[in-house]
Amino acid sequence: MTVIEKLAETYPQLYLDPDRAEKDAYRKVVLEGETPETKELSHFIQHEQDLEETALTPAGKVQVVSLRNRKDYETFVRCMMAAKTGPKEPVPASQGASTLVAFNWARIHEHKRCFFEAQHAAGVADPDWPAEFQRFISVKENYQDLLVVLSWGPYSNITAKMAGQAEESWMESSYSIRKYHELTHVICRRLYPDRIEAIWDELVADAVGIYAAFGRYDAELEKLFLGIREGRYTGGRLENYTDDPQRLAVQVEQMLDRFGVIIGDGKQEPFDLIPMLQEYQNEFCKE
Repeated sequence: MTVIEKLAETYPQLYLDPDRAEKDAYRKVVLEGETPETKELSHFIQHEQDLEETALTPAGKVQVVSLRNRKDYETFVRCMMAAKTGPKEPVPASQGASTLVAFNWARIHEHKRCFFEAQHAAGVADPDWPAEFQRFISVKENYQDLLVVLSWGPYSNITAKMAGQAEESWMESSYSIRKYHELTHVICRRLYPDRIEAIWDELVADAVGIYAAFGRYDAELEKLFLGIREGRYTGGRLENYTDDPQRLAVQVEQMLDRFGVIIGDGKQEPFDLIPMLQEYQNEFCKE
């Protein structure tokens, strides 16, 4: 069984082709637990190196799905988001990773089966499933899953030549950066929910990703990702997080250089960098 086939058993909205199905069809599957009339996955290309794994983080376990084909990544995200945004909503070319919250109706159906079995065994002829259903879904963890979905490709649209690496090694490094970057966002949202700030979060997430990929922090590579050179904004991801990237270029560059000093010689585990760097958030954000 392929990764996509396995996931479709839990998230049947994947059976619907986002180029053909309408939003209402997705809503019936996602919000009402209906089963699609046909179970078809031909809209996915699929790759033998697709991967599903569980990442262990300081904030708990996180399900990670890695899709080698870029089109599959976009199709997957569109299917999973279609009940909310509609299946025609495009995935930006600059987006290489997504954190998704998904309803797990398979878990609800299994709980319903067990509930009726237990009630009948106890002699209850007419179990009150509506009341039990409301009780069950009052705990989000009972029916909601968190998925980190990753694509395969050069990180931040930086070529291997620009990064000073061989093509194959850069693709592997890009995957590591992307994976640890997205997991860092998950960790920060869980452990520091009152301290979310877009630019700072990106700096920290990239720092963890770079460190995980290379065993050290590389401030110059991060400046390349953001489009900063000698205190000037030259075009890059920084503009995704502010309306005035030039105004912040010097401040961000100075903090990236400090990250190099703070992180030091690389004797920590990647996620250990998060609390270490979080100590400097107030200093950065007040400037």
